[in-house]
Amino acid sequence: MLVIIGRRELIAAIAGAGVWPLSARAQVGERQYTIGIFSAGSAYSAGIRSPFFEALQELGWVEGKNVAFEHRYAENRLERLPELAADLVRHKVDVIAASETLAPLAAKRATATIPIVMTAAGDPLGSGLVASLARPGGNVTGMSLMASDLGAKRLELLKEVLPRLSRVAVLWNADNPYSVLVFKETQTGGRALEVRGPGDFDSAFEAARGLHPDGLITVEDPLTTDYRTRIAEFTGRQQLPSLHGIREFVAAGGLMSYGPNIADLFRRAAYYVDKILRGAKPADLPVQQPTKFEMVINLKTAKALGLDLPPSLLTRADEVIE
Repeated sequence: MLVIIGRRELIAAIAGAGVWPLSARAQVGERQYTIGIFSAGSAYSAGIRSPFFEALQELGWVEGKNVAFEHRYAENRLERLPELAADLVRHKVDVIAASETLAPLAAKRATATIPIVMTAAGDPLGSGLVASLARPGGNVTGMSLMASDLGAKRLELLKEVLPRLSRVAVLWNADNPYSVLVFKETQTGGRALEVRGPGDFDSAFEAARGLHPDGLITVEDPLTTDYRTRIAEFTGRQQLPSLHGIREFVAAGGLMSYGPNIADLFRRAAYYVDKILRGAKPADLPVQQPTKFEMVINLKTAKALGLDLPPSLLTRADEVIE
Protein backbone atom coordinates (compact mmCIF):
# COMPACT_ATOMS: atom_id res chain seq x y z
CA MET A 1 0.00 0.00 0.00
CA LEU A 2 1.13 3.59 -0.68
CA VAL A 3 1.20 5.30 2.71
CA ILE A 4 0.20 8.97 2.96
CA ILE A 5 1.19 10.53 6.27
CA GLY A 6 -1.42 12.86 7.70
CA ARG A 7 -0.85 15.80 10.02
CA ARG A 8 -1.49 13.82 13.20
CA GLU A 9 0.82 10.98 12.18
CA LEU A 10 3.51 13.45 11.14
CA ILE A 11 3.39 15.22 14.50
CA ALA A 12 3.62 11.84 16.26
CA ALA A 13 6.59 10.86 14.12
CA ILE A 14 8.36 14.10 14.91
CA ALA A 15 7.76 13.68 18.61
CA GLY A 16 9.00 10.11 18.44
CA ALA A 17 12.15 11.27 16.70
CA GLY A 18 13.02 13.43 19.69
CA VAL A 19 12.70 16.83 18.05
CA TRP A 20 10.86 19.93 19.20
CA PRO A 21 7.09 19.74 19.81
CA LEU A 22 4.73 21.60 17.49
CA SER A 23 3.88 24.16 20.19
CA ALA A 24 7.50 25.31 20.14
CA ARG A 25 7.59 25.22 16.35
CA ALA A 26 4.99 27.96 16.05
CA GLN A 27 7.38 30.33 17.83
CA VAL A 28 10.03 30.68 15.15
CA GLY A 29 10.77 34.33 15.85
CA GLU A 30 10.58 37.42 13.69
CA ARG A 31 13.44 36.61 11.35
CA GLN A 32 12.74 35.24 7.89
CA TYR A 33 15.08 32.41 6.90
CA THR A 34 16.08 31.54 3.34
CA ILE A 35 16.40 27.99 2.02
CA GLY A 36 18.25 27.34 -1.22
CA ILE A 37 16.67 24.63 -3.39
CA PHE A 38 19.38 23.20 -5.63
CA SER A 39 19.28 20.47 -8.29
CA ALA A 40 21.22 19.35 -11.34
CA GLY A 41 17.87 18.65 -13.00
CA SER A 42 15.08 20.93 -14.12
CA ALA A 43 12.02 22.54 -12.63
CA TYR A 44 10.01 20.00 -14.65
CA SER A 45 10.64 17.44 -11.90
CA ALA A 46 9.94 19.93 -9.09
CA GLY A 47 6.73 18.05 -8.24
CA ILE A 48 8.86 15.19 -6.90
CA ARG A 49 10.03 17.61 -4.20
CA SER A 50 6.53 18.55 -3.02
CA PRO A 51 6.67 16.31 0.11
CA PHE A 52 9.67 18.38 1.23
CA PHE A 53 7.69 21.63 1.11
CA GLU A 54 4.59 20.01 2.62
CA ALA A 55 6.63 18.73 5.58
CA LEU A 56 8.18 22.15 6.13
CA GLN A 57 4.70 23.64 6.35
CA GLU A 58 3.67 20.99 8.85
CA LEU A 59 6.73 21.93 10.88
CA GLY A 60 5.67 25.59 11.03
CA TRP A 61 7.60 27.10 8.11
CA VAL A 62 5.35 29.26 5.94
CA GLU A 63 6.66 30.84 2.75
CA GLY A 64 6.37 34.61 2.88
CA LYS A 65 6.01 34.59 6.64
CA ASN A 66 9.11 33.05 8.18
CA VAL A 67 10.83 31.39 5.23
CA ALA A 68 11.74 32.19 1.62
CA PHE A 69 13.09 29.93 -1.09
CA GLU A 70 15.80 30.50 -3.67
CA HIS A 71 15.46 27.92 -6.48
CA ARG A 72 18.41 26.99 -8.67
CA TYR A 73 18.12 24.29 -11.37
CA ALA A 74 21.00 23.42 -13.69
CA GLU A 75 18.56 22.04 -16.31
CA ASN A 76 20.94 19.07 -16.81
CA ARG A 77 23.76 21.36 -17.91
CA LEU A 78 26.29 20.16 -15.37
CA GLU A 79 28.78 22.91 -16.21
CA ARG A 80 26.31 25.36 -14.61
CA LEU A 81 26.39 23.69 -11.18
CA PRO A 82 29.41 25.66 -9.81
CA GLU A 83 27.98 29.05 -10.79
CA LEU A 84 24.54 28.20 -9.38
CA ALA A 85 26.07 27.01 -6.11
CA ALA A 86 28.15 30.18 -5.89
CA ASP A 87 25.01 32.24 -6.52
CA LEU A 88 23.26 30.63 -3.56
CA VAL A 89 26.28 31.45 -1.41
CA ARG A 90 26.17 35.07 -2.58
CA HIS A 91 22.50 35.21 -1.58
CA LYS A 92 23.57 34.17 1.92
CA VAL A 93 20.95 31.45 2.23
CA ASP A 94 20.68 29.87 5.66
CA VAL A 95 20.68 26.29 4.41
CA ILE A 96 20.93 24.57 1.02
CA ALA A 97 18.60 21.64 0.30
CA ALA A 98 20.44 19.90 -2.55
CA SER A 99 18.98 16.99 -4.52
CA GLU A 100 20.72 13.85 -5.71
CA THR A 101 24.56 13.70 -5.71
CA LEU A 102 25.99 16.24 -8.15
CA ALA A 103 24.24 19.29 -6.68
CA PRO A 104 25.40 18.59 -3.09
CA LEU A 105 28.94 18.09 -4.39
CA ALA A 106 28.85 21.47 -6.15
CA ALA A 107 27.41 23.12 -3.05
CA LYS A 108 30.11 21.61 -0.84
CA ARG A 109 32.81 22.97 -3.13
CA ALA A 110 31.20 26.42 -2.99
CA THR A 111 30.90 26.71 0.79
CA ALA A 112 32.29 25.12 3.92
CA THR A 113 30.05 27.11 6.28
CA ILE A 114 26.48 27.14 4.96
CA PRO A 115 24.71 23.92 6.03
CA ILE A 116 23.85 21.55 3.18
CA VAL A 117 21.06 18.98 3.48
CA MET A 118 21.05 16.22 0.86
CA THR A 119 17.43 15.50 0.04
CA ALA A 120 18.16 12.21 -1.75
CA ALA A 121 21.86 11.73 -2.53
CA GLY A 122 23.12 8.59 -4.18
CA ASP A 123 26.38 7.68 -2.47
CA PRO A 124 27.39 10.41 0.00
CA LEU A 125 30.26 8.39 1.47
CA GLY A 126 31.80 7.10 -1.74
CA SER A 127 31.48 10.47 -3.48
CA GLY A 128 33.23 12.27 -0.61
CA LEU A 129 30.27 14.32 0.56
CA VAL A 130 30.66 13.14 4.15
CA ALA A 131 33.44 11.61 6.24
CA SER A 132 31.12 8.89 7.55
CA LEU A 133 27.40 8.21 7.69
CA ALA A 134 27.25 8.21 11.48
CA ARG A 135 29.46 11.29 11.91
CA PRO A 136 29.27 13.33 8.72
CA GLY A 137 31.64 16.08 9.87
CA GLY A 138 31.76 19.37 8.00
CA ASN A 139 28.63 21.12 6.77
CA VAL A 140 26.86 18.30 4.86
CA THR A 141 24.25 15.80 6.05
CA GLY A 142 20.86 14.49 4.95
CA MET A 143 19.30 11.53 3.17
CA SER A 144 20.96 8.84 1.07
CA LEU A 145 19.36 6.83 -1.74
CA MET A 146 21.96 4.11 -1.40
CA ALA A 147 20.87 0.60 -0.51
CA SER A 148 22.84 -2.60 -0.89
CA ASP A 149 22.14 -4.87 -3.88
CA LEU A 150 19.62 -2.44 -5.38
CA GLY A 151 20.75 -3.12 -8.95
CA ALA A 152 20.70 -6.88 -8.43
CA LYS A 153 17.22 -6.75 -6.91
CA ARG A 154 15.87 -4.84 -9.90
CA LEU A 155 17.36 -7.42 -12.25
CA GLU A 156 15.67 -10.19 -10.26
CA LEU A 157 12.29 -8.46 -10.54
CA LEU A 158 12.64 -8.08 -14.30
CA LYS A 159 13.45 -11.79 -14.51
CA GLU A 160 10.18 -12.53 -12.70
CA VAL A 161 8.34 -10.69 -15.45
CA LEU A 162 10.48 -12.23 -18.21
CA PRO A 163 11.61 -15.72 -17.10
CA ARG A 164 13.67 -16.13 -20.30
CA LEU A 165 15.43 -12.81 -19.84
CA SER A 166 18.94 -13.02 -21.28
CA ARG A 167 19.85 -9.55 -22.56
CA VAL A 168 19.19 -6.33 -20.65
CA ALA A 169 19.98 -2.75 -21.64
CA VAL A 170 20.80 -0.37 -18.77
CA LEU A 171 20.21 3.36 -19.32
CA TRP A 172 22.29 5.44 -16.92
CA ASN A 173 24.02 8.78 -16.50
CA ALA A 174 27.76 8.10 -16.61
CA ASP A 175 28.47 11.49 -14.96
CA ASN A 176 26.60 10.57 -11.78
CA PRO A 177 28.56 8.53 -9.16
CA TYR A 178 25.35 6.96 -7.86
CA SER A 179 24.34 5.77 -11.33
CA VAL A 180 27.79 4.27 -11.78
CA LEU A 181 27.42 2.20 -8.60
CA VAL A 182 23.93 0.93 -9.43
CA PHE A 183 25.00 0.12 -12.98
CA LYS A 184 27.93 -1.96 -11.70
CA GLU A 185 25.51 -4.03 -9.62
CA THR A 186 23.46 -4.72 -12.75
CA GLN A 187 26.40 -5.04 -15.12
CA THR A 188 26.65 -8.83 -15.05
CA GLY A 189 23.46 -9.09 -17.08
CA GLY A 190 23.25 -5.68 -18.71
CA ARG A 191 24.58 -3.73 -21.68
CA ALA A 192 25.41 -0.06 -21.07
CA LEU A 193 23.47 2.80 -22.62
CA GLU A 194 25.28 5.89 -21.37
CA VAL A 195 23.77 9.37 -21.39
CA ARG A 196 25.51 12.51 -20.14
CA GLY A 197 23.09 15.13 -21.43
CA PRO A 198 19.74 15.60 -23.21
CA GLY A 199 21.40 15.25 -26.61
CA ASP A 200 22.56 11.69 -25.86
CA PHE A 201 19.13 10.04 -25.79
CA ASP A 202 18.78 9.59 -29.55
CA SER A 203 22.09 7.71 -29.80
CA ALA A 204 21.29 5.66 -26.69
CA PHE A 205 17.91 4.64 -28.11
CA GLU A 206 19.52 3.79 -31.44
CA ALA A 207 22.06 1.61 -29.63
CA ALA A 208 19.23 -0.10 -27.75
CA ARG A 209 17.47 -0.92 -31.00
CA GLY A 210 20.67 -2.48 -32.30
CA LEU A 211 21.11 -4.60 -29.18
CA HIS A 212 17.59 -6.07 -29.37
CA PRO A 213 17.40 -6.41 -25.56
CA ASP A 214 14.69 -8.34 -23.77
CA GLY A 215 14.21 -5.52 -21.28
CA LEU A 216 15.44 -2.09 -20.17
CA ILE A 217 16.52 -0.93 -16.70
CA THR A 218 16.85 2.80 -16.06
CA VAL A 219 18.93 4.16 -13.17
CA GLU A 220 17.23 7.18 -11.65
CA ASP A 221 19.02 10.51 -11.62
CA PRO A 222 18.07 14.11 -12.56
CA LEU A 223 18.74 13.59 -16.28
CA THR A 224 16.83 10.34 -16.76
CA THR A 225 14.04 11.51 -14.44
CA ASP A 226 13.51 14.71 -16.43
CA TYR A 227 13.26 12.64 -19.63
CA ARG A 228 11.14 9.83 -18.17
CA THR A 229 8.23 10.46 -20.56
CA ARG A 230 10.53 10.22 -23.56
CA ILE A 231 12.01 6.99 -22.19
CA ALA A 232 8.53 5.55 -21.64
CA GLU A 233 7.48 6.48 -25.17
CA PHE A 234 10.57 4.73 -26.56
CA THR A 235 9.98 1.52 -24.61
CA GLY A 236 6.34 1.57 -25.67
CA ARG A 237 7.20 1.89 -29.36
CA GLN A 238 9.81 -0.86 -29.08
CA GLN A 239 7.50 -3.13 -27.05
CA LEU A 240 10.26 -3.24 -24.46
CA PRO A 241 9.45 -4.13 -20.82
CA SER A 242 11.16 -1.65 -18.50
CA LEU A 243 12.07 -1.37 -14.85
CA HIS A 244 12.96 1.93 -13.19
CA GLY A 245 14.15 3.32 -9.88
CA ILE A 246 11.20 5.52 -8.85
CA ARG A 247 7.44 5.52 -9.39
CA GLU A 248 7.47 8.70 -11.51
CA PHE A 249 8.79 6.64 -14.44
CA VAL A 250 5.86 4.23 -14.09
CA ALA A 251 3.36 7.08 -13.87
CA ALA A 252 4.84 8.31 -17.17
CA GLY A 253 4.16 4.93 -18.81
CA GLY A 254 7.04 2.67 -17.76
CA LEU A 255 6.23 -0.89 -16.72
CA MET A 256 7.64 -1.19 -13.20
CA SER A 257 9.71 0.57 -10.57
CA TYR A 258 11.50 -0.59 -7.46
CA GLY A 259 13.49 1.58 -5.11
CA PRO A 260 13.48 3.87 -2.10
CA ASN A 261 10.32 5.84 -1.42
CA ILE A 262 11.44 9.28 -2.63
CA ALA A 263 8.58 11.09 -0.91
CA ASP A 264 9.69 9.66 2.44
CA LEU A 265 13.29 10.79 1.89
CA PHE A 266 12.26 14.33 0.98
CA ARG A 267 9.97 14.49 4.01
CA ARG A 268 12.78 13.39 6.33
CA ALA A 269 15.13 15.89 4.71
CA ALA A 270 12.69 18.64 5.68
CA TYR A 271 13.02 17.55 9.34
CA TYR A 272 16.78 18.03 9.07
CA VAL A 273 16.39 21.49 7.53
CA ASP A 274 14.05 22.36 10.39
CA LYS A 275 16.55 21.17 13.00
CA ILE A 276 19.38 23.14 11.42
CA LEU A 277 17.33 26.35 11.23
CA ARG A 278 16.72 25.93 14.94
CA GLY A 279 20.40 25.58 15.78
CA ALA A 280 21.50 22.01 15.11
CA LYS A 281 24.83 21.45 13.35
CA PRO A 282 25.02 19.23 10.24
CA ALA A 283 28.10 17.48 11.62
CA ASP A 284 25.98 16.17 14.51
CA LEU A 285 23.16 14.79 12.34
CA PRO A 286 23.92 11.32 10.93
CA VAL A 287 23.20 10.63 7.27
CA GLN A 288 20.02 8.59 7.05
CA GLN A 289 19.52 5.72 4.62
CA PRO A 290 16.26 4.55 3.03
CA THR A 291 13.82 2.78 5.33
CA LYS A 292 10.87 2.50 2.93
CA PHE A 293 11.02 0.80 -0.45
CA GLU A 294 8.20 0.54 -2.94
CA MET A 295 7.34 -1.46 -6.03
CA VAL A 296 4.93 0.12 -8.50
CA ILE A 297 3.45 -1.58 -11.57
CA ASN A 298 1.65 -0.01 -14.53
CA LEU A 299 -0.97 -2.60 -15.45
CA LYS A 300 -2.05 -0.65 -18.55
CA THR A 301 1.51 -0.80 -19.87
CA ALA A 302 1.73 -4.51 -19.09
CA LYS A 303 -1.40 -5.14 -21.15
CA ALA A 304 -0.07 -3.03 -24.02
CA LEU A 305 3.10 -5.15 -23.98
CA GLY A 306 1.06 -8.36 -23.95
CA LEU A 307 2.50 -9.39 -20.59
CA ASP A 308 0.68 -11.65 -18.17
CA LEU A 309 2.27 -10.62 -14.87
CA PRO A 310 2.62 -13.29 -12.15
CA PRO A 311 -0.10 -12.89 -9.49
CA SER A 312 2.59 -13.17 -6.79
CA LEU A 313 4.27 -10.07 -8.24
CA LEU A 314 1.03 -8.07 -8.33
CA THR A 315 0.18 -8.93 -4.72
CA ARG A 316 3.61 -7.72 -3.59
CA ALA A 317 3.27 -4.39 -5.39
CA ASP A 318 2.78 -1.32 -3.21
CA GLU A 319 0.82 0.40 -5.98
CA VAL A 320 -0.77 -0.80 -9.21
CA ILE A 321 -1.58 1.86 -11.81
CA GLU A 322 -4.53 0.84 -13.96
